[in-house]
Amino acid sequence: MATTTTEILSALKEIPAGYLNIMGYVDKSEVNGPGCRAVVWVQGCPRECDGCFNPDSWTFEINKLVAIDTLAEDILKNPHNTGVTFSGGEPFWQASALASLARKVKAAGLNVMAFTGFTLKQLQSESAPPGSQELLAQLDILIDGPFVQSQAINSPLSPVSSKNQQVHVFNPEFKDQISWASDQIEVHVLKDGDRIVTGYQGWLELT
Repeated sequence: MATTTTEILSALKEIPAGYLNIMGYVDKSEVNGPGCRAVVWVQGCPRECDGCFNPDSWTFEINKLVAIDTLAEDILKNPHNTGVTFSGGEPFWQASALASLARKVKAAGLNVMAFTGFTLKQLQSESAPPGSQELLAQLDILIDGPFVQSQAINSPLSPVSSKNQQVHVFNPEFKDQISWASDQIEVHVLKDGDRIVTGYQGWLELT
């Protein structure tokens, strides 16, 4: 498991230029941001937060390589998708590739948001992962901060899952749209029979 920045950057070199290493992808999600969205879960996160909803995303080993152009085409060919959410894993460890994807979908009129374990201040610093500023410049909304189990909110009315996390709205158009269906769990059944469960973790605990 990659833990240091040097180890992470070494692992990321295994991803070919023009590709992303992802854990999963779904269309038509309504619990990962405003409206109906495509969601891209990237592979790799060194935090290993207690209570993490996606522990399979921690390893930086290659899981599924997908070309940025192909992913953009998949997102845009589904007319239900009005936006794209980057989650993970930690999106900012693949920031430049995601920024490229963001530019393609924004050119077609979609909005873009991301969840990150970094704080916005950390992403704006010189020690941020490569390409962080490039990705920040493309985002309409950012949810920042690691999940802290001792500060878990466990409320279906909250767009964040622990009290330390913040919602940053960079595009004023979305300032009144931070009310997505965080009280729902979605189960997406993929063509190969695999299932992706996504949504608000606190709701899972309550049920």
